[in-house]
Amino acid sequence: MNRNNRGQVRIVEAFLAVLIVLSAFTVAGNVTVTQNKSRDGDLASAGFAALLKLDSDGYLASWIDSGNWVAMRETLSLALPAGITFNMTIYDDQMRPVNTAIISNGALGSQEISSVEYISGDRSTVFHVYIIRLELAIAS
Repeated sequence: MNRNNRGQVRIVEAFLAVLIVLSAFTVAGNVTVTQNKSRDGDLASAGFAALLKLDSDGYLASWIDSGNWVAMRETLSLALPAGITFNMTIYDDQMRPVNTAIISNGALGSQEISSVEYISGDRSTVFHVYIIRLELAIAS
């Protein structure tokens, strides 16, 4: 190899190294944005799964009929993953609020908020329909 060409090879090598590093930063930036977008769907699916589990056991409608908001709040706190705050409002079939107390485990102070609506009915002789709106956020 000629001594005059040695400097040119080093310049090409440095240019390729810079190109590889910049492309790595570009790919890493796109991966981070994709992960943040999917978290909203994760919140909604976690909330829906928790409500479905409570309703499959029959506790949800019985707590609403009896007005046991404390048991509902505590059980929902246990059913949801750690680090998720929620606020729940229950409406009757005329969209009037049923719960007389706040059903929440903290403030929704996150930028990532998701909402789930769930319809439940009780199994007593008088059929009642309840619309449950559950708002979820990542605890900050």
